[in-house]
Amino acid sequence: MEVRVDRSLCEANELCVAFAPGVFEIDDDDELRIVQPSPPQDEVERVTQAVAACPKNALFISD
Repeated sequence: MEVRVDRSLCEANELCVAFAPGVFEIDDDDELRIVQPSPPQDEVERVTQAVAACPKNALFISD
């Protein structure tokens, strides 16, 4: 599993950070940073929830 962000859609509203703070963070420039593009198994459910909750559909999961 790999999580990606479409920066042209992302508003960095931090909703994904709330779901999976070990995978996502907002940097000093107020842009989303994916800390773990290939999250560990114990983070998969939270990452999946974050992707589903993204209001701009800016997050994607690939195999």
